[in-house]
Amino acid sequence: MSNIRIKAGKTAYDIIKSGGFNFDAVSAYFGPAAGPRWLIASGFDLTLLKNGLLGRSRAVSLIGSSAGAWRFAAWVQPEAQKSYERLLESYINVKYTRMDTPATVGEKLTATINDYIEDEAISFALANKKYRLTILTARSRNLVASGNQFIQKTGLAICYLCNFFNRNNLYNFAERVVFYNGSKPPAFCFQPHFRGKFVRLNEVNFKFAVMASGAIPLVVEGVRDIYGAPRGVYRDGGLVDYHLTHQYAAKPGDIVLFFHHQERIIPGWLDKKLVKRLPPQDILSNVLMVFPSQSFVEKLPGERIPDRTDFLTYIDDHAARTNNWRRAVEIAAPLGEEFIELAESGKIKDIVERL
Repeated sequence: MSNIRIKAGKTAYDIIKSGGFNFDAVSAYFGPAAGPRWLIASGFDLTLLKNGLLGRSRAVSLIGSSAGAWRFAAWVQPEAQKSYERLLESYINVKYTRMDTPATVGEKLTATINDYIEDEAISFALANKKYRLTILTARSRNLVASGNQFIQKTGLAICYLCNFFNRNNLYNFAERVVFYNGSKPPAFCFQPHFRGKFVRLNEVNFKFAVMASGAIPLVVEGVRDIYGAPRGVYRDGGLVDYHLTHQYAAKPGDIVLFFHHQERIIPGWLDKKLVKRLPPQDILSNVLMVFPSQSFVEKLPGERIPDRTDFLTYIDDHAARTNNWRRAVEIAAPLGEEFIELAESGKIKDIVERL
C-alpha cells in the first residue's frame, strides 16, 4: 500500500493527466506552519535536495511560514543537506523543562538556528541561484503584541472571536510581513487580495526573520524590531498564513509543490476549529499536494504524526520523545523516493486525485 497520496488543483491536475509531472514546471515549493509535524517532510525534502530536482532550469521560490521557513532556510545554505540534517538533530535534541518561559524557549530555538545557519554562509544563501527564500511572519498588533502572558492571551481570545465572524478581522491583530530574497518581491505580493508588507532579506535580518516566523504566540517570545522592517513584535507566520492563502505560482501554467502533513488545508492558525473555512479554490488551482496516507501514519510511533503536544506529554521523558521523533524521521525517509518513482514512471497520472 502506498505511503503517500497526491492531490492536485484543477490546472495541476489537467497538466498531470495530459502529460505527467515535470519537476521543471515547479516555480514554487510551499512549506506550511506545522510544528514538529514537519519532521515527516524531512525524507521528501532531503531526497529532492540530493537529486537536485528543483531549480534546474530556473530559480524556484521556497515559501514558508514557521517550520516551513525553518526547513527552507537550510535549502539555501552552501551545504544544504548538512545544514538540513543539523536542523533535524538540533530540533529533535532541544530539551524543554517545566521551568521554561517564552524567553528561555526563544533562547533555545535561537541556539538551534545558530547551529544550522552559519553567519558566514548567509551571503551565499542570499546569492543562491537555484532557490529564492520567502519567509512569512506576522507583526503583532494591539493586545497580541504584549509580552504579558495574560494580556496576550486575552488579545488572542478576542482575535479568535473576531476571526470566527470574518477572517479579515484577523488583520486588526496581526499584519502579514513577507521577508523575501531576490531582485523583486514574489509575484503573490502584488495580487489584489494581498494584505501586508514585504521586506528584502539581508545579512542582518536573515536569522531574525527565520526566528520570528516560528515564534509561536504564548510559547515563544516574539522578535522585536527586525532590521529593515516596520517596528513591532514579530510572531509565528502561521498566525496569518498557516497553510495556503495565496496563489503562489509565478505563471498560469506553473506548479506549486506542497508537501503537507495532512489532507485538510487550513488558511490561518485560528481557523483550525472552523472546519468550513477553506482556502479559495482559485488559489489551489496550480497546487500539487503530497501528503502521508493513513497506512503510513499507522507505521509511526503511537500511530500518529509527531506534534506540539509531545513537548508536554514527554516533558519528563526527553529520551522517549527524541526516540519517537527519530523513528518518525527514519520511517519518513523513503517518501521522496516514492514520489520520484511515481513521477518518473508516469504512474502519478493514475493515482493523482482532484484537490
